[in-house]
Amino acid sequence: MSLTRAAAEQAAAALRRAVDDRRLARIVVATGTSQIAFLEELTKAEAIDWGRVEMFHLDEYVGLPITHPASFRKYLMERLIDKVGITQYHLLDGTGDAREMARRVGEPLSAAPVDVAFAGIGENGHLAFNDPPADFETEEPYLVVELDEACRRQQVGEGWFRDISEVPRQAISMSVRQILKAKEIISIVPDARKAIAVKKCFEGKISAMAPASILRLHKDTTVYLDKGSSRLLSPATLASFSVGLT
Repeated sequence: MSLTRAAAEQAAAALRRAVDDRRLARIVVATGTSQIAFLEELTKAEAIDWGRVEMFHLDEYVGLPITHPASFRKYLMERLIDKVGITQYHLLDGTGDAREMARRVGEPLSAAPVDVAFAGIGENGHLAFNDPPADFETEEPYLVVELDEACRRQQVGEGWFRDISEVPRQAISMSVRQILKAKEIISIVPDARKAIAVKKCFEGKISAMAPASILRLHKDTTVYLDKGSSRLLSPATLASFSVGLT
């Protein structure tokens, strides 16, 4: 089974379970190139009552309008919200007062537990837009963060921007501690260009310099890797984590 299909099946099961148990599933959704195929599979899943799903946005650029091809609000509307008919959603609009937006969306996010969070891992090891050195201490649900050069270059490499000069320097990001509050985390990390970050996060120290390494402390995280992204990991590491290989 492919990485994305396996991850989508696990995600769909988590949504169905939450709706069955509490009549509502609260989810956090990641964006970016690494999540496109996963969301395509998830939106095909059967027997999900999307009308009972409340969705929160993981991160968004500061100053980028929703009409821009790289807007994560645009991405989520087109690839998830409009496709399945989610009516309860909280998007981050970074074109106004970013700190006020972080506070406003953080209030409903903090009001109840998140059932499942979807996340990727950046080429610099970032989790959401928490670039190294990430803040592992703050309890704020969302932060306004500075994007480092490696992160900004990744966005150019993935084709979202023509040049690094076009990439915003700030973003609104869900905090590391808030991500870890989710009952379940599903991390989808394909592609060989992520291999160095994956090795650093899963075989190095748990450190703010490798932000996604903190996932190792979460009690219910599944990390899905493919042959490219897992190519530098030792057999012992592969055996000790919940890793799905294509």
